[in-house]
Amino acid sequence: MNKTVNINLAGTFFHIDEDAFAKLTRYLDAIRRSFSDPQGQDEIIKDIEARISELFSEKVKNETQVITIKELDEVITVMGQPEDYIIDEEIFEDAPPQQQQQKKRKNAYTKQLFRDTDNQFVAGVSSGLGHYLSIDPLWIRLAWIVMILLGFGTPVLIYVLLWVLVPEAITTADKLKMTQEPVNISNIEKKIKEELDKASEKIKDVDYEKHMENAKKGANGFFSTIGKILKGIVKVFGKFFGILLIIISLSTLIALIIGFFTTGTIGLVWADTEFLDYVSMVNTGNTPIWLYSLLAFFAVGIPFFVLFILGLKLLVSNLKSIGMAAKIILFVLWLFAIIGLGILGIRQATEQAYDGDFITEQTLQIKSNDTLRIAMANNNNYEYNATRSGSFQLRIDEDDNKIIYSNDIRLIVRSTTDSVAKIVIKRKAEGSSFNNAKKRAEAIEYNYVFSNNNLSLSNYITTNIENKYREQEVELVLYLPIGTVLFADRNTYSFHRNSSRYNDILMNGDEEKYLQILKGKTQCLDCPTSKINKTNSIKSTETENWEKDLNNTFEGTPETEIEVEGSHIILNEDGVDIKINENDESIKVKIGNH
Repeated sequence: MNKTVNINLAGTFFHIDEDAFAKLTRYLDAIRRSFSDPQGQDEIIKDIEARISELFSEKVKNETQVITIKELDEVITVMGQPEDYIIDEEIFEDAPPQQQQQKKRKNAYTKQLFRDTDNQFVAGVSSGLGHYLSIDPLWIRLAWIVMILLGFGTPVLIYVLLWVLVPEAITTADKLKMTQEPVNISNIEKKIKEELDKASEKIKDVDYEKHMENAKKGANGFFSTIGKILKGIVKVFGKFFGILLIIISLSTLIALIIGFFTTGTIGLVWADTEFLDYVSMVNTGNTPIWLYSLLAFFAVGIPFFVLFILGLKLLVSNLKSIGMAAKIILFVLWLFAIIGLGILGIRQATEQAYDGDFITEQTLQIKSNDTLRIAMANNNNYEYNATRSGSFQLRIDEDDNKIIYSNDIRLIVRSTTDSVAKIVIKRKAEGSSFNNAKKRAEAIEYNYVFSNNNLSLSNYITTNIENKYREQEVELVLYLPIGTVLFADRNTYSFHRNSSRYNDILMNGDEEKYLQILKGKTQCLDCPTSKINKTNSIKSTETENWEKDLNNTFEGTPETEIEVEGSHIILNEDGVDIKINENDESIKVKIGNH
C-alpha cells in the first residue's frame, strides 16, 4: 500500500499517494526546465498549478479521496507534456525589432486541424474547420445542413470520416496550434487564464450553464453515442482485418519458405531424375533454379511481410516500428528482385521470340481414280493409341537416349490439279533467332511409310533433349489429284480436326468412308442414298418422283381428314398412313390398302 501525502496546490488541499506526488513533482520540474529564461516563469507555474488544482477538484468526489497515478495521468493528458511548453524567448529579449521579427517568422507555428470539442454541437468538426479556415463555425454548420437537405449523402460520409480521423484538441498546446498561436509563455498564460475564467464563470452562472447544457445535452448525447458506436465498429473491423491480414500473409510466407528450400535443394534431392530433365527442357535461359526461387521469394515474400506487420499494427496499437534502416533494406531487396525477375523473364521470352520451319516435299505415286488409304501409326515403345496433343513428354529411344516426345501433328487434305499426289511436311519450332528456330525445326524427327497405295503416318514426333522444348510441331499437307478416292482410318480423327482457315477438305465424321476428291471438296461414294437428317427433311435422289406419284394418287379423291399423333400422320379416308422413325431416320408410307 502506498503512503499518502497532503499537498497544497493553488490554495486547495489534496490527498495524493506517494507515487503520484513524485510524478507530479517531476512534471512541474520538467516544465520549469523548459523555460530557459526565469523571467515570468513563476507566474506561469502558478497558473499551471491553479489549472491542475481545478482539474483535480473535478475528479475528487469527496474530501477523503486520494489522487492516484490514474487521475494524474488524465490531468497531464489535458495539460500537455512538458515539451509542449517550450517558449518563444523573444518576448524577454531586448534585441532589435528586426531580429525579433525574424525570430517570430522562424518560430511561427503552422496551423493544424483539430476538433474543437469545447465549442461542439456534434463532435467539434465544424468548430475545428472554422479555426482552420478562419471562418465562423456557424457558416460551416449551415453548409452541412444545406447539403444534407439537398439530398447529398457525401457530406454525411465526409463528416463521419473527419470525426473519426481528426484528433481532438485536448492539451493547451493542441488548442494553440489549432488557432495558429505560438506556444510561448504569454499564450500559455493567456490560455490557462481563459480556462480558469471559464471555470469561475461556470461556478457563478451554474444555473445558466445548466440550461445551456440541457439545450445541448440531447444532441451531444445522441451524436456522442453514434460517434462511439462508429469508432467501435471501425475498431472491430480494423482488428478483424488485421487478423485476416496476419493469417493470409503468414500462410503465404510459410508456403514461400517451404517452396524456396524445396526448389533450392532440387539439385541435391532430385539429382539424376526425370524431374530435373523436365525443368531443363523448359528453362530456356539455363538460369539456376535456386536463383529463380530466391528472386521470387523476395519479390512475393517482402510485400506479404509488410502486410504481416500491418496486420500486427492493427491488432497492437503501440507496436514498435521495424526501423527506417530495415524498411530501406527490404525495399532495395524487393526492387532488385523485381528487376531480376524482369531480366530473366525477358531472357526467357527472347529464347522463343522467333518462329522457324523446315519444309520437305515428296511425291506419292497416286493418280486420278486411284484409291488411297491413310492411317496413323503408333510406336508401342512410347505410347498406345495416341491422339493429337500439344503437350510433350520425356522418353527413352531404342538407343537409350533421352528424347522429347510429342503428338502435336496436324493433318490437312487438299485437292490439286497435278497428275500425282504429294505430301508436304512442315516442321515448326521456336528460337532466339530465325536461324536458331530453323535449326531446331530441322532437328525434329518424323517418319511415314507409303506402300501399295497405303499411307501410314506416324502419330508422334521426337527430338533430342538437348534441343529443349520450343513448341515443336509438324504440319502434314496431303495434296490429292481430282478424281482420287480417299479412305481415312478412324484413328485420323483427332489429327485433322481443323478450322476452316486450313482449307481442309477432309471433314470430321468422314472417316471410314470412300471419298472422291473434287475441286476443293469431296463426295461420299458409299454414303446411304436416302436418309432423313435431324430436321426430318427427306434426302433422296428419288424424292421428286415420290412426291409426283403421291400427288397423282390424290388426284380426284374426296376431301380427306388429317390426324397427327407425334410422328404418326394419317390422312383419311383410308388414304395415306405415314410413320416416321427418328431413331434410324427412316420413313414408311402406306397408301390406301396397299
